[in-house]
Amino acid sequence: MQLTEPEFMHCKIVVVWTQNKEKISFKNDNLVVTDQDDQVKLQLSCYKLFTIFIVGGLTITTGLIERAKRFGFSIVLFTSGFKVYETMNYCTEGNTLLRAKQYNTTNSLYISRQIILNKTGNQIQILKRLRIKDLDAIDMIKNCQNEIKAANDLQTIMGYEGIAAKAYFNRVFGEQDWKGRRPRIKRDPINLLLDIGYTVLFNYIDALCNLYGFDNYKGNLHQQFFKRKSLVCDLVEPFRPIVDYATRKMLNLKQVTDQDWSVSRDGRYSLAWKESAKVVGIYVHEISNHKQSLFRYVQGYYRWFMRNALEIKNEMPQGEIKENDFDKL
Repeated sequence: MQLTEPEFMHCKIVVVWTQNKEKISFKNDNLVVTDQDDQVKLQLSCYKLFTIFIVGGLTITTGLIERAKRFGFSIVLFTSGFKVYETMNYCTEGNTLLRAKQYNTTNSLYISRQIILNKTGNQIQILKRLRIKDLDAIDMIKNCQNEIKAANDLQTIMGYEGIAAKAYFNRVFGEQDWKGRRPRIKRDPINLLLDIGYTVLFNYIDALCNLYGFDNYKGNLHQQFFKRKSLVCDLVEPFRPIVDYATRKMLNLKQVTDQDWSVSRDGRYSLAWKESAKVVGIYVHEISNHKQSLFRYVQGYYRWFMRNALEIKNEMPQGEIKENDFDKL
């Protein structure tokens, strides 16, 4: 049974840090998280649980798996370095009509174009929120949008997306010695933070997609690649600016400082363990502020796709980033 919007708005993400000796138990269909002194840190009805992030080693019991199935929440397992190594997703099964449409759609180029136009539009909204406006960067992104609208192939779309992204990131992080976006390399603190934030966002949208029975490995903008959840990668794109804004705010407010980092011999940055929970909590909070927009976008995309996979009858829905969903700097 699919969640309704009012039901979803009461659902939460719970993050459990086993290296801090946190433990999970259940009491009368409530999830209970306790600390190393067996003091209750959190008690939450399983009906209000959307997903559990478990960071570090934990013994998975049949009771946890049974409740995840019964109450419809997902479990995501992370290494102590916050790298996903397993997901146990609640999933709507048997939606063969949806999957047949995914495999046979002829509208991948249109969908890809709309996703990037949505993303760049949200990037412009972020730039407009900054105290010092950079009209040149905004104009550059708008020019790229015009080229994307006229593009007839995916390579051209991605080329102009890259130009827009460079102008956008240079402005958002220009005060922070920005060196460019380098995913997963972790050569500087900003890229490390962005990787963490995008990971939280990715798994949130992954769980949303599973509510409808999508094949999350079949995307449009992101082509099929071994073990890559290309559809989730697609639907994450319009909401990446949420993470970008949260990262800029975190740095400006000095919620993380130089003392929080360590650098390995090969130049890779990592967060001190005690700071990891704080950083992940900030991203979870910021993403949760936009949960209504995220839910409506994935739900809207599902409904649109079921009607338009083979023939476009109306415009694809847009993922909105609303100003009042942001905490102010």
